[in-house]
Amino acid sequence: MTLTHFDASGQAHMVDVSDKAVTSRVAVAEGWVKMLPETLAHVEAGTSKKGDVLGIARLAGIMGAKKTSELIPLCHPLPITKVSVELEPDAELPGVRISATVKTTGQTGVEMEALTAVSTAALTVYDMLKAVEKSMEIGGVRVTLKDGGKSGRYEAAP
Repeated sequence: MTLTHFDASGQAHMVDVSDKAVTSRVAVAEGWVKMLPETLAHVEAGTSKKGDVLGIARLAGIMGAKKTSELIPLCHPLPITKVSVELEPDAELPGVRISATVKTTGQTGVEMEALTAVSTAALTVYDMLKAVEKSMEIGGVRVTLKDGGKSGRYEAAP
């Protein structure tokens, strides 16, 4: 397998997708923010001093997906047709589970946009709650589904 972001001499470059077929593409990513139960209680009760943690993190995730090509040097700017970000409090974690779905019709996939949405949402959760707990942990960020394009469908093991 060759790495597509490097040319024959090993220099980084943006992949030429102009000959790729335009297809419907979707990617789903997930991640989490672990926190103390007391911190999660602030999320669930809506008592964070900065406001609605989950609502603001959802918007941040959507904005992050839309800005991916500005943050990741070799990503193509894409016409995103859908971004949804779900944040669910989870007492078992304890913390917040995050999932992002991104869709486009284009010549390259949206895995990076889904990952950026999850990461941005997670960082926003941290930012909103850091006054309460600085020891929160962000993790588990991964692509769970990718479909469309020449490589077809990928689903992560549970």
